[in-house]
Amino acid sequence: MNKINFLCLAFGLSIFTLPSAFAQLDNNQSQFDEFMDRSGNVYRSASGKPGPEYFQNEADYTIKANLDPETHIITGQVTMKYINNSPEDLDYIWMYLEQNRFTEDSRGTLTTPVEGNRYDGDPLEGVEISNLQAEVRGSTSSKHLISDTRMQVFFDEPLKANGGKAEVSMNFKFEVPVNGMDRMGRLSTKNGEIYAIAQWFPQVAVFDDIEGWNVEPYLGAGEFYYDYGEFDVEITVPHNYLVVASGELQNPKDVLSSKVYDRYKNALESQETVTLISSEEIGDSSVFANQSGTQTWHYKIENSRDFAFATSKAFIWDGAQFNLPSGKTGLAHSAYPIESYGQNAWSRSTEYSKASIEYYSEKWYEYPYAAAVNVAADIGGMEYPGLNFCSWKSTGAGLWGVTDHEFGHNWFPMIVGSNERRYAWMDEGFNTFINYYSTQAFNDGEYPTRLNQPRTLAGWFLSEGREGIDTYPDVANLRNLGMVAYYKPALGLVTLREYILGEERFDYAFKSYIETWAFKHPQPKDFFNHIENAAGENLSWFFDAWFYGTGNIDLAIDSLRKRDGAYFLTVSNRGDIPMPVHMQITFEDGTTEMKSLPVEIWQRGDTWTHKFETQKEIESIEIDPEKILMDVNYSNDKWPVTIYKD
Repeated sequence: MNKINFLCLAFGLSIFTLPSAFAQLDNNQSQFDEFMDRSGNVYRSASGKPGPEYFQNEADYTIKANLDPETHIITGQVTMKYINNSPEDLDYIWMYLEQNRFTEDSRGTLTTPVEGNRYDGDPLEGVEISNLQAEVRGSTSSKHLISDTRMQVFFDEPLKANGGKAEVSMNFKFEVPVNGMDRMGRLSTKNGEIYAIAQWFPQVAVFDDIEGWNVEPYLGAGEFYYDYGEFDVEITVPHNYLVVASGELQNPKDVLSSKVYDRYKNALESQETVTLISSEEIGDSSVFANQSGTQTWHYKIENSRDFAFATSKAFIWDGAQFNLPSGKTGLAHSAYPIESYGQNAWSRSTEYSKASIEYYSEKWYEYPYAAAVNVAADIGGMEYPGLNFCSWKSTGAGLWGVTDHEFGHNWFPMIVGSNERRYAWMDEGFNTFINYYSTQAFNDGEYPTRLNQPRTLAGWFLSEGREGIDTYPDVANLRNLGMVAYYKPALGLVTLREYILGEERFDYAFKSYIETWAFKHPQPKDFFNHIENAAGENLSWFFDAWFYGTGNIDLAIDSLRKRDGAYFLTVSNRGDIPMPVHMQITFEDGTTEMKSLPVEIWQRGDTWTHKFETQKEIESIEIDPEKILMDVNYSNDKWPVTIYKD
């Protein structure tokens, strides 16, 4: 049967199957009912804002650390000043000792498949804790209990609610692994070892209104969840080692030679990348202040969730000024070995870093820190406040992508402090979403982005092994983690912005969410509630299905008929997720017109017939002509019309 005859038959049959007005009154309300409780309370309002009794504890750290490259051992002393802003007295606090993840009998080691994965770690002894003191109102306790990657520290008397203060101090010591679960470790290069140091000191867990103490063990895929505070850190290394870290260098004149200090000051005011330590100067002690022994690098960062650093005698170092909407400036800088040098590689790292920080600051929320450093290491990509670790092998589009992604994490979860251990999608997915637009903007789209072709991902959306976005990262199948944590939530936000709400409504709501929850701890329902209230739209039908299910979108055109001078278009929702129907109508004279049907048509059932009148003859109709939706069946979203009249 040829195509024309087939279309004739199809149109002839469709005349007799025109849905009646009564059929369209079938109830389909279940798709629009809320799956999760999003009601408010005194801590978190139904409008998606912190409630009148929202609280958040604070932890400020003073750390003095020493690295011995001969033994690869870090020894340190940490003093934490802790403020209990919660409404209850605390008999103890929980702290993380994440270095214990590398012991042979840690929960993370014992739950790693025998064939291994990204989160393998070298078997080490773990962290050694000594001289622990926990002081509350002059009373000091040394009692503590270590369990895997957590440590319970007890007080002699309760830490009072609503502003009670404690000081907890201890010494710690551990060996830096070569392979640190793609989060930390050591890389041997031609000119020396690169140390990437993260999740490296005892740090207090979050006590909140949702879980109380958040004490999920450090297993692998789940990253971290900490409160905000100030970090004052001194790092002592051999005299010829460069140290770059979260925050701002406090003593550049004490650690840099006069010539490098002059370059450093120049970089702070330059829009172009300035070389601070060149490839020819690697191993040259004259670039540092001390010619022998050790020297101590002093860094500070405020309102931060964490602190990380890198050190090596093998680093090339360059930097440039970044500019913020308020008029403030800061230093974007990069440290990398000679193996990563080149204009198609890390020599453009500072350019990428500067562009990323400036774009997100202008588009969403101003970057809060005085510096931002990108470090080449044997780590695929990992973020900490003001500091990235990215693969030393990355080049071109790959280096732009990982640099931009890791700096984007300063917005999610460093500024908007979501719980990465439980809700990876609230940082990875949101960050992948903002990366989509920054990549489009960088050099007018110098590098490609995958999210503009969502239907290339249809295979996963149709796979039987797919999981929901809400699957915890440590539980998710690693083959699904990239989709459930990164791509699917990002596609959901693109759908909201470009298909459901439109850019103006979405951008206002999304910016408002960031501003409202900056340096606070939102839960998923806070995000959902905030977007709905700020955008003025009940989106439960989308949030519940997209973020808490494995159903798919499949909008279809069933038929188009012309009768009594009017057109009757029948569309159907063949998937599990209702959507507005945005269509492009192309007329025989070559003109086009957009037509939209609201999502509420699906409250009446899974098919809908729309009547519209036009003086022109229709040539074709296509749902979602820009292909924004992750529609799993694009063969039924266009009508290659041969019109048959009654």
